[in-house]
Amino acid sequence: MKQGIHPEYRQVVYKDTSTGFMFLTGSTRYSKETVEWEDGNTYPLLTVEVSSDSHPFYTGKQKFADAGGRVDKFRKKYGM
Repeated sequence: MKQGIHPEYRQVVYKDTSTGFMFLTGSTRYSKETVEWEDGNTYPLLTVEVSSDSHPFYTGKQKFADAGGRVDKFRKKYGM
């Protein structure tokens, strides 16, 4: 890679604001807030509103639309 043109890649902690779940990962994002992680080191803290801990797809609380009902409505409407 070319030197001096890429942002610094470092370890950061993301925190889900809805559940309080935190995880450590790599990122180029910057934050003035910091947090002490389980390993005793201090990392930048970035907050997110939705993570795998709170998203309905990952928690199993996903709602599915009734696709069969939509098809039946279409067929009834257009006489198929």
